[in-house]
Amino acid sequence: MVAGRDYQIYEAGDVVLQSGATFPSLRLAYKTYGTLNAAKDNVILYPTSFGAQHTDTEWLIGPGGILDSDKYFIIIPNLFGNGLSSSPSNTPVGETPFPAFSYHDAIAAQRRLLEEQFGVRKLALVYGWSMGGMQAYHWAALHPDMVERAAVVCGSARCSPYNHLFLDAVKAALTADPAFQNGRFVEKPVAGLRAMGRIYAGWAMSYEFYRDAVWREQGFASQEDYLAATWDTAFAHRDANNLLTQIAIWQSGDISNCAAFSGDLDRALAAITARMLLMPGQTDRYFDWRDNERELPKLVNARSAALRPIPSVHGHRAGNPVRIPADRDFIKANVSTLLQS
Repeated sequence: MVAGRDYQIYEAGDVVLQSGATFPSLRLAYKTYGTLNAAKDNVILYPTSFGAQHTDTEWLIGPGGILDSDKYFIIIPNLFGNGLSSSPSNTPVGETPFPAFSYHDAIAAQRRLLEEQFGVRKLALVYGWSMGGMQAYHWAALHPDMVERAAVVCGSARCSPYNHLFLDAVKAALTADPAFQNGRFVEKPVAGLRAMGRIYAGWAMSYEFYRDAVWREQGFASQEDYLAATWDTAFAHRDANNLLTQIAIWQSGDISNCAAFSGDLDRALAAITARMLLMPGQTDRYFDWRDNERELPKLVNARSAALRPIPSVHGHRAGNPVRIPADRDFIKANVSTLLQS
């Protein structure tokens, strides 16, 4: 652990990515919470979401928390492109494009971390929200022998066409900024990041959220005040080249896009044997709950599979309810039931 840094780095060496490109000196940043037991069977893996670093999502970890650090050894692996693990912002690539990562690359590195660093070969739970939920789904399909349970919160097995379109809009807003030159940002795209936030504001929150002016509960006097304070600056602290890398991972997300399943999603879903909890936001606009509804009957070999939509007007944010007690309690109750199964 480097002084002043609250996380560790797993050095994976030169790694051949799913694309066939070799990534030199791959780095996976991670943080652990709680204590690994002697049997090494109390492990929860909690991958990060879009643009997030472990500090952004660790709020649900703690004694008695949604992920209880008194009972479990919890590992947050930071997704490639988030600025801590290998990313455009911390990897010199010269004038060449930054290599394309996939979720499959992320899960391969995470598995190496678990086995080589901790000797872990069983996961009590893989829990993830949004892009983290997609990683949880990938884990369950790719390594059914390792995953006892998976909680997919506002995520899906494959990036849907509608979800892909949302990300196209985000990407278009970012790259319209004049700072985007020859395939990369040469300086911070201030206008592009603000435009991206406005697009997110409309997609991340629900129709009901704006219709009923739920933003008033957060102390805002007007919708414009809410948007300016919350969404205009939402991505200002992130590196835009990193965001493009993660958008590409998200858009290509598909548990079946690998040699094992050859694009056959039904076969990939049937490979899952874990106890599955699919917990979409009832008003989530880009990870629509109907994707999980279609996936559920295809989890034919899962030890159990439940669909529990979060009854919330907070859209996608219902899955990361830092300041939404009702949504937080709903998630905690369902995760507790899953862990007791």
